[in-house]
Amino acid sequence: MWPSGASSRLPCPRDSALRRAAFSGNLYALPPHLVPTGRCVRVFISANPEDTVAERNALKEQIYPKLREFCRENYGMEFQAIDLYWGVSPEEWDCPELQKTRMRLLEDCLKTSAGPCFVGLLGEKYGTIRIPGEVESSEFEMILDAAIEAKLETRTLEEWYCRDENSVPPAYYLRPKEEMLSNHHNPTDSSTSSANVKKWQAVAEEIKHIFNTAVKLLHEKGKLKTSQAKRYLSSALEDEFDFALGKQTAAFLKKCVCYIRKISNIERHVKIPEMGKYTDVIKVENKNTRDPEALEKLVKLRDEFIPTIVASSNLRVYTSVTHCDMKLGYSQEVENHYVDGLGKQFYEDMIDIIQATVQQNFDIETDSLYDEILQNLSLCRTYSLFYEYRCEALHLIHKYIQPCKSGHINPLVVYGGACTGKTLLLAEAAKKAWSWLHKEMASDSDPVVIVRFVGSTEMSSDLSNLLQSLCEQLAENYQCLLQNLPKKVRDLHELFLNLLNESSFHRPLIIILDSLEQLSDTDDARKLWWLPIHLPRTVRIIISTLPNKHGILQKLRCLIHNEDNYIELITRDRKMCSQILKHQLLGVKRKVTSGQQIYVNEAFSRCTLPMFVNLTFREVRTWRSHKDVNDSTLSITVHENIEHLFWSLENKCGPNIVSRALGYITLAKTGLSEVELEDILALDNSVMRELLAGMKPSNPLRIPYTVIAHLKEHLTGYLIERHVRNVTLLVWSNRQLHLIAQKRYLSNDEELQEMHTNMAEYFLGFWSGGRKKTLYDEHHYFENCISNENRGIHDQENHFNNESAFDRQAPEQPWAFQCNPLEPDIFFVNHRKMTELLHHLTRSGMMDELMSGLAMNFSWLYTMIKIGQFDRALGDIEVAYNYSQQKELKFLASTLQSIKNKILKYPGSLSAELQQILLPVVSSLPKFRNLLMECNKDGPKYCSIVPLHSSMDVNYIPERLSLSSSSLHVTEVLPTYSPNIIIAALENGSISTWDVESRQLLRRITTTQFVIIGMKLTTDEKYLVVSTTKNTLLIYDNLNSCLLSEVEVKGSKHSGIGAGSNVINGFTLSNTHALAWLEASKDVNVIDLLYGWPLYNFHCWYEVTCIRCSPDGQYAFCGQYLNTTTIFNLSSGEKLSTVTSEFSGGFVKSILVLDNTQEVVMIDNEGSLSVWNIEEITNPQLTEEFDCTKEDTDVVSIELSEDQSAILICKASSIELLDTRMWKVSEKFRAKHNEKFIFAVLSKNCDCIIASMENTSSIFVWRRDTGQCMASLQEISGNIVKLVKSSHHNLLLSLTISGVLSIWDIDILTAMSNIDKTGKAVQAVLVTSRGDYIYSLDGSDSIQKWNFNTGFIESAFRHEGIVEHCVLTAAAELMVTSDDKCNQYVWHTGSGENILRISGQRISQLLITHNDQFIVSLCEQNASRVWRLATGHKVCNILAALKNALITTANTFVVGMTKNKLLAVSLWTGSITKKYCCDDGATIVNFKLIPDCPEFVVFITSTETVNIWSLAEETVCRRVQLPCNFLKNLDDFQISPNGKLGIVTHGDEKINILDLHSGKLRIVQAPGIIWKHSLSCDGRYLVYICFCSGEEDEDNSISSLIVMRLADGKNIGACSLYKTPTFLAVSQRHLNIVVGFEDGSLGTYTVVDRVDATLKIKIATSNSRQIFSTKPHIFRPKCNHCNFKILPDCLWRESTEVFARDSPITVSDSGEGTETTPTKKHNFCYEKMCSAIDCRGQSFANDS
Repeated sequence: MWPSGASSRLPCPRDSALRRAAFSGNLYALPPHLVPTGRCVRVFISANPEDTVAERNALKEQIYPKLREFCRENYGMEFQAIDLYWGVSPEEWDCPELQKTRMRLLEDCLKTSAGPCFVGLLGEKYGTIRIPGEVESSEFEMILDAAIEAKLETRTLEEWYCRDENSVPPAYYLRPKEEMLSNHHNPTDSSTSSANVKKWQAVAEEIKHIFNTAVKLLHEKGKLKTSQAKRYLSSALEDEFDFALGKQTAAFLKKCVCYIRKISNIERHVKIPEMGKYTDVIKVENKNTRDPEALEKLVKLRDEFIPTIVASSNLRVYTSVTHCDMKLGYSQEVENHYVDGLGKQFYEDMIDIIQATVQQNFDIETDSLYDEILQNLSLCRTYSLFYEYRCEALHLIHKYIQPCKSGHINPLVVYGGACTGKTLLLAEAAKKAWSWLHKEMASDSDPVVIVRFVGSTEMSSDLSNLLQSLCEQLAENYQCLLQNLPKKVRDLHELFLNLLNESSFHRPLIIILDSLEQLSDTDDARKLWWLPIHLPRTVRIIISTLPNKHGILQKLRCLIHNEDNYIELITRDRKMCSQILKHQLLGVKRKVTSGQQIYVNEAFSRCTLPMFVNLTFREVRTWRSHKDVNDSTLSITVHENIEHLFWSLENKCGPNIVSRALGYITLAKTGLSEVELEDILALDNSVMRELLAGMKPSNPLRIPYTVIAHLKEHLTGYLIERHVRNVTLLVWSNRQLHLIAQKRYLSNDEELQEMHTNMAEYFLGFWSGGRKKTLYDEHHYFENCISNENRGIHDQENHFNNESAFDRQAPEQPWAFQCNPLEPDIFFVNHRKMTELLHHLTRSGMMDELMSGLAMNFSWLYTMIKIGQFDRALGDIEVAYNYSQQKELKFLASTLQSIKNKILKYPGSLSAELQQILLPVVSSLPKFRNLLMECNKDGPKYCSIVPLHSSMDVNYIPERLSLSSSSLHVTEVLPTYSPNIIIAALENGSISTWDVESRQLLRRITTTQFVIIGMKLTTDEKYLVVSTTKNTLLIYDNLNSCLLSEVEVKGSKHSGIGAGSNVINGFTLSNTHALAWLEASKDVNVIDLLYGWPLYNFHCWYEVTCIRCSPDGQYAFCGQYLNTTTIFNLSSGEKLSTVTSEFSGGFVKSILVLDNTQEVVMIDNEGSLSVWNIEEITNPQLTEEFDCTKEDTDVVSIELSEDQSAILICKASSIELLDTRMWKVSEKFRAKHNEKFIFAVLSKNCDCIIASMENTSSIFVWRRDTGQCMASLQEISGNIVKLVKSSHHNLLLSLTISGVLSIWDIDILTAMSNIDKTGKAVQAVLVTSRGDYIYSLDGSDSIQKWNFNTGFIESAFRHEGIVEHCVLTAAAELMVTSDDKCNQYVWHTGSGENILRISGQRISQLLITHNDQFIVSLCEQNASRVWRLATGHKVCNILAALKNALITTANTFVVGMTKNKLLAVSLWTGSITKKYCCDDGATIVNFKLIPDCPEFVVFITSTETVNIWSLAEETVCRRVQLPCNFLKNLDDFQISPNGKLGIVTHGDEKINILDLHSGKLRIVQAPGIIWKHSLSCDGRYLVYICFCSGEEDEDNSISSLIVMRLADGKNIGACSLYKTPTFLAVSQRHLNIVVGFEDGSLGTYTVVDRVDATLKIKIATSNSRQIFSTKPHIFRPKCNHCNFKILPDCLWRESTEVFARDSPITVSDSGEGTETTPTKKHNFCYEKMCSAIDCRGQSFANDS
């Protein structure tokens, strides 16, 4: 849970004591399972299996999943119900082994459960007595004699029980069914199985009868004590109740519950056969009657034992009395009613007990160091339990630890081979070290023991993390304050050495590091430079290592020369091993016979490793005295022993179940918990099909817990429990076990991928929420059902999905468990998903899920950042990128790195920051759509600002690689199918294959005897062909970098060109052929690439200049001088045809083949073009021809677009785009004077042109539709001399003059053109009332009309001069503007028509009345005017000079200010009707109208008072005095719509909120200097932009956009602005924000306050998210340019206006004028303002 949750609870003393003990390494002071709150809630279900089937099934299906969800969400831990009878066949219920397992698990639940631990279900059935699995020989023989005395037949007892002398003391054991029943192992043989079941039932009843009779007889005679007799005469139910509830404390019994079900008058219905299920029945005279003996025991248990417990404790006991049906007895309906009630009560009780007993454990969630320490201490305790050797090594360690006051102290080194017990020895030493030092030193000493099992945790696997965790633990123990931990490993090492000196004789220090060979080699860790050799006197360091791994022991011997500091663990002698085995066997009351001991001794003569001894013990303790043992019985190596261990488990539980269970544990990155293993096995169809063999499956489909119990029991000591963040994981105790399990169970690649997929789907939560998974495939299902005569195949198909798919009860897997939906920042992290999911997604090949479920998942990103795992998140994204090679992941990683500081400081802003950066690129990088939609869905929980359209420029840095010191040395660079792999050829003859991203050299070919002049790859990248100055082609196998053949290229004999006179002019490749030609040659050499043979020569008419092969490799098109092209059949060498263009002055520069339209395009060196139809290849027809010889520059590059719809021809001075559908030039761009293009390419959708210029170091991106340069990207390594395009991944390779290669992603370059911008700073913005359009002014002669939904500019309204003012009508149909050339314009915004133009006066302010009828044009020099918008006619003149004027909402007055006066001018007469004059020389600083109270004005005077002036009464209703110097540097002043609050800013970091009613002033601190602020139209939110104060922001953000909720003063959203803002506007509808920037772009945002439920749907319903449509590309509309009228319609003079004769304006009737005349409304006094405010507020809420 995040610290905000932890802060609400003070740690209890117990937690503090546990933490101190853990940090000091005092294992004795820690609870048995280390985790303070327990590992999970484990509830043992005690019940009779026969009469509680319905209850247990209902709880399993409906209640347990809910309780599990509750525990995970509220406590971050698991809920587990242990019901060992569930899923077990009835004939196994009496199995002694099952009863033994039940008692062991009951004890485990009572000890380890964090909450409730025992639930008893008691009905009317007592249950039968148990069959003993083993009886001491003396007791058994006594019982046998008593049975004979009672004249019972004992043959069955003697057959089924066998004497075992290996038991200590000797005992009789029950023979296994496999030994006594025929074909017991084959459950598919139904007839044999049924017979065995009946036979066992008869045997079991007879054995019970004998024991019951004989034990009673012995007890009556006093030969058996009551306690002895009870072992044979009580049922399993009574034993469990007695063990769980008897002799327990009252506090413990609070965690237990009993549910008692009584059935009234059950004796009446005993005769009904079905009632035998619910009560103990015996036959008397062939009639069913209730067993009086069982009833007596039941009454004693139910009515005496349990009430006694209740009387002395708070044990919860619920008794329910059900009534039988008169005819049917305990019917199904009655049982269902009881089960429903039980389920509800069970759920409520479990919740109550959990909440009362389980403490939310925040420490481990928030403190990674505490978790690291607990993990290592947990392993230490577990390993020490298996330490059996009492060897000299432990004594030597004890001696080394003892304090000394003289001599040099060096680390102690323990070494030995695999399985010699190094880890167990060091665990035992770490466990005892604290007590050793505490005893030997003063009683008040407080030793510190730090233990790390290197490689067992993430923080102990590399040197940097290991040193960091050691330093932090040392600092806390010795109370050293660490401000910031160093980031460099050398600095960490220095800090580590300094902290060692903090130890003292009062607090000595011991550091134990096990398995140094597991340390990764990062930072040269294995060179041991970091290990302190000379230690302070109060410090001891003990390390262990393998002797021959990474040379670690050899390096240690070079550092530590004293042999006394080395302990070698050598193999023991056979006699010691035998003694240890004997001691171990006696510990479990076993031994071996002398004959068996011979073979044990023989095995120990082969191997005496500790693990071998332990494995031998595991095998030998199961031997019976009569077991035949020979040379092959015992294995002779550790490996064979482990294999045998697994084989015996497979025989017991089934090979496939064991294979998958152990395979999943081995496969997991850090192990699996019991519950996870249950879940995953239930999802594994092969496991479930094996378990359900011969049975009909039903919902829910789960595995019996007995499978897990048998696995754990059989592998005790080898499959150990490890505690990680409140979860107990099953892991292998030894690396040998892990390796053998991996080899045995994970060797099949197909099964391995299936298992990885199952685990990935589990941690994705794919099958959660009741989603059913198919058990059988369709073929298997219909095969099973084909014999069913009652249902046809068609019916089977209809029922297939329902009958073959089952709910597996897999849990939800969110990234974080939300404790409280209203507090999203309080959560428990799903660490298991964090750890495992990436591991399995990458190995299962689930790339789509890898992208959507993890790397592109907002919840994952936010959670990782919130818990401080930002670097790990970046690492996971990098891993995902390495597997998937998706460019979006690479871009995301660089994006997160760029905003790192911002989101680490404010994690809640992650969604807004991501949306700002990703919105512009989503059309080019479409896989970001899912991430952005998740930002929409989950982001508003943490940040209320949602960017709708971002104007942020893409910050892009390409991958760079230095190939050489100069570009002159680089001959050729080739891209490949892999986006980061390139092939570069240098002039020195080396050909290198590089990974540009990692800067690694992958392969290198050296051809020192040749000078390379060209290099090409075949399209399948099979062959790499190189041309040299020796007129040879070198053909290489590209993958293996080996030379296949060397072929000489010869010139034409008839032209007199020799082989050595000219070099190769060029060559081209098809997949199977190479075609090469020499300079000034008419012949083309055709070479077979496979064999390296010259096939034939193509003879052309003129000198060859270029060659193009058809895409299918069938034809070759040879371009020549005089614009001639000859077509050859590539496979036969036949000349098919020759074509020549009329413009024959030049030569063919390039040939393009359009296979879509079967056309060939010839382009000459001057850019002239001819198009030929080649449907008839032997007779091509000329279809189009262009002459471009007017320009004197040659073609530098040519490109055919991907869809073959356009051809780009780049010349030195211009770029032309040809439309291939209509064969015409669609666009043409010219370079500036003295500038030259060197290369140009098209974007994927042909919207952009990317080019580079001569002698520049930049790559330019131009918009094709406007020609506007959208971006100029600087290449820091020098001028660009070469560009190469890779069509495979839409990449651009640039080579600079300094020999540096850069790889640019064209998709990202294209994204830079997705933002519309005018190039000039936005000065003003108007948002239409409906919010669908935005109009911007930027100091130019145009107003831009932006589409709010798409973010594009749709229209530009051009004026004669620079636009200064603009107003819109309410419906935004008309727009009135004015420019600096004394013009006013009326525009129709839909059509763009300039309806009216008025000239004559320069306007200082434009206003429009709220009813859209009149325009007020204020002038500074001349008279201002009120004129009718419909006609253009004047209404009146205003002679007063007004500033900052506003029109009242009643359209009555225009209110403005002069130096010391506030004037209200009538809109009808133009006269001053209301006036306020300041006294004592004060001036009016600012004023505002109250929107909801139209007759009131709020103004501030220079005397620092706020006044509320009533227009109706012309009096000041209220005056509020402000603090002294409050108005100094007044920046902005706004009033809330209801007039209650005033917002004042001074250009500093404070927001002043003034309550105009009470006069109270509240100051809210802003995170920076406030530049602009704006109130929302409802007055609930304040939107402001502030500039960062103090140090410069490392994230390159210039300012921040912040939304504050005025109700509580809380900032509910923040978003960085990466460009300089110039204007801020807030829309009237909803709460949309528009920010204008200095580059002429607009950013639009909306506010979604999660507290306000009505606003939550805004994003989903907003059309402004069209960018998330599934269309691959959003087509940008052409900008419509609207021009002004050349001649004005009306000319204004001093007091008159003159209309032109041809003016379109018509004078309206007088009646119309009367209706639209401004009217006066009744004024309200100030005292009545509040009620008016309330009314207006209600109507506003309804309207909105």
